[in-house]
Amino acid sequence: MSHGKVAKPEQPKLGPAGLKQNWRNEILSGFLVFLIALPLCLGISLASGFPPSSGIISAIVGGLLVSRISGSYVTINGPAAGLIVVVLGAVQSLGEGDALLGYRYTLAAIAVSSIFQIGLGLFKAGRLSSFFPASVIHGMLAAIGIIIITKQIHIMLGVTPQQGSLLATMAQIPHSLVNFNPEIALIGFLGLTILVIWSLLKNTTLKMIPAPLLVVILGMALGRYFDLEHEHVYLFLPETEFLPHHEQTVGPKFLVTIPGNFIDSFCFPDFSKIVTPEFWGAVLSICLVGSLESLLSAMAVDKLDPYQRHTNLDRDLMAVGTGNLIASMIGGLPMIAEIVRSSANVNNGAKTGWSNFCHGGFLLLFVILFPTLIHRIPLAALAALLVFTGYRLASPKEFAKVMGVGKEQLGLFVITIIGVLATDLLMGVAIGIIAKLILHIIRGVWLKNLFKIYFKIEQQDANTVVIKVLGSAIFSNFLALKKALVALPQGKTLVFDFTDAYLIDHTVMEALHDYMQHYQSQGGHCQQLGKPLEVFSDHALAARIMTPDDRKNKYQGT
Repeated sequence: MSHGKVAKPEQPKLGPAGLKQNWRNEILSGFLVFLIALPLCLGISLASGFPPSSGIISAIVGGLLVSRISGSYVTINGPAAGLIVVVLGAVQSLGEGDALLGYRYTLAAIAVSSIFQIGLGLFKAGRLSSFFPASVIHGMLAAIGIIIITKQIHIMLGVTPQQGSLLATMAQIPHSLVNFNPEIALIGFLGLTILVIWSLLKNTTLKMIPAPLLVVILGMALGRYFDLEHEHVYLFLPETEFLPHHEQTVGPKFLVTIPGNFIDSFCFPDFSKIVTPEFWGAVLSICLVGSLESLLSAMAVDKLDPYQRHTNLDRDLMAVGTGNLIASMIGGLPMIAEIVRSSANVNNGAKTGWSNFCHGGFLLLFVILFPTLIHRIPLAALAALLVFTGYRLASPKEFAKVMGVGKEQLGLFVITIIGVLATDLLMGVAIGIIAKLILHIIRGVWLKNLFKIYFKIEQQDANTVVIKVLGSAIFSNFLALKKALVALPQGKTLVFDFTDAYLIDHTVMEALHDYMQHYQSQGGHCQQLGKPLEVFSDHALAARIMTPDDRKNKYQGT
């Protein structure tokens, strides 16, 4: 297979010159992203067990500071749904029932984890993201989606579930569906309906209006109509005969609570639990999940960038760590390079990091000038946003997408989901990785090949470099080859020879595909050589293994 050269468009200027060149695009995109970010920041904060302003603090620091020092071009930094589970878990385990103390202890855990994030960037650990199999990562995110839905659907229905385990909370969903608070549930369901309709719309003009903004505006209008600012008892549609008429209570507890002065939202961490194992468990979870999700989001956004620029992952990790350190010192959630807002940023025509800066600036202006508007937002509207976000993470499409790569990928995906739901995020990911290693051993990968890759790089002539893979190239041994590929000079013809490759897994196939695309965008040329290998599905990047005859004649376990 041959991969031809790809034309590279003219790059936008960076720094102040980039703002001068593209200020219209950057301000417009920053404003549109701000409209999406505001409700998401509030919802993610509340779902994480933090005050609503915490997510806004994080996004402001991410926009105004991290955008100026990061190694990315069009990503938007802020809190993400993927971290809800680990942050909420930290608040509950460290606070032991005291939400405020749990919040302050968790801020301390975020501060310490951010120092580790900075260290990971300094030691160039950005490439470690390739160690995690794609199916395991998707399984982790799908499990997070299921957990978010389980927690937020009760809030969307206006019901407070009994405290208990995740499975206990899940088991209470039918009870909440039967005993919902009609006015609150109406706000939630109408918001969810808007999000579903907007996701199916083909009209690009209508889609320019952010769906989260519509959900919030409708929620505020209904909240005012239902007089949620004053506690009272009501009967829903009392004139109708076919509905059961139970008394329900509504009031300010169903609205977002935020201080009138934004400075009053600041809160400082409490490090008094730093010697406990629960504290360090929280640090490890926040650092690992936050770093991994940020790296994966940055790489995904790179694929959307029309200028084919690639993020400096190590620098980006240091920048996000720095932002997290500052945000945690004043009460903010941990931030990442967030994929949904970043995708919207690219679609809005942003060209540089100044759109991220503008989005942070608009958030700061809004919370200073209009804090009372935030108080009018119903919690059910924000819960609808999160239920929809959770559905997107764990939708049937995600299962079908993984199944398309191969049945073994679906198996790992499901194993990881079950592992996360039954234990926790870190343990669930570990279970998925161990399952993947066992699968490779069953397929004949030698133990010494699990963590060590064998390859040769030879200069065939002045313009041609041959990369010959020997034995197995899998997620757990790919780092050495990845490092060698990054060091190759630009503008050459690279020949990937898989003649003596025993097994190449999906994670490596995907990484090589991305590398070839990037290399060609820089003016190079790539080819693949070797006999056809047996593939595990029709997917272009499915795992592949040496044919039985070649295995018998060639493979010696190296």
